[in-house]
Amino acid sequence: MTHNLIHSVFMLFLVACCATSCNPRSTNHGYDVYLLIGQSNMAGRGTMLESDTTEAFPGVYLLNDDDKPTPARNPLNQYSTIRKNIKMQQICPGTAFSQTLAQHTHRDILLVVNAKGGTALNEWMPGTKFFNEAVRRGKEAMKFGTLKGILWHQGCADSSPAKTATYLERLSTMVDSLRTNLGVTDEVPFIAGELAHWRCSSVTFNDSIHHIDRYIPNSSWVSAEGCTWLKDSIDPHFSREGQLLLGRRYAEKLLEHFSAQ
Repeated sequence: MTHNLIHSVFMLFLVACCATSCNPRSTNHGYDVYLLIGQSNMAGRGTMLESDTTEAFPGVYLLNDDDKPTPARNPLNQYSTIRKNIKMQQICPGTAFSQTLAQHTHRDILLVVNAKGGTALNEWMPGTKFFNEAVRRGKEAMKFGTLKGILWHQGCADSSPAKTATYLERLSTMVDSLRTNLGVTDEVPFIAGELAHWRCSSVTFNDSIHHIDRYIPNSSWVSAEGCTWLKDSIDPHFSREGQLLLGRRYAEKLLEHFSAQ
């Protein structure tokens, strides 16, 4: 072997070693992808701090408006293709959710956050714009990794007794079609969140969500107990602290799922 060839092989070896030792969170294995959809509390209404928009989350990435991973910074719903005005996008459950998962799994997380405030379940059914965009962006993210979970927070627009009565049947139809269109099976968990506990209109809806696993395979729910309000007892939105607490509960639920596999 010539001197030049030996040198070339040695340099390639050094590059490979540096790539593995200097970057212990290497993304060569692919991202763990999570799809976050729903209405305003998933879009995020919790108050942001100035540092939230400048500091990236370690090990967490966000699918941007070019459908490429970029270091995650708040607001996480900023690249949503269906969102309301950017000024309305604040802290959402995805913040604490992704940070908690990254810390516990030591995996690189890729979030697809595509939510819009005020939307009803009927606007998310198969064939609608919201559904189609969730599928399209989910597939784009899956080019970079594996879909590991779907987070859903929606229901204020469906919390009347009449709508709540048929909610789980309609949600089941949506989730089944969503999984099918994303090309995944029931092995990908679907986690829904309760609505604000301080609102009387949430009681029946939350009781219904507790039975989600009877309608949707491999599904569960997270509690909103202790999540405080943003403005007052009329406001359906969670505060910053409430959003972070909810996000940690979403992460804990998925960690329970992973440990049971």
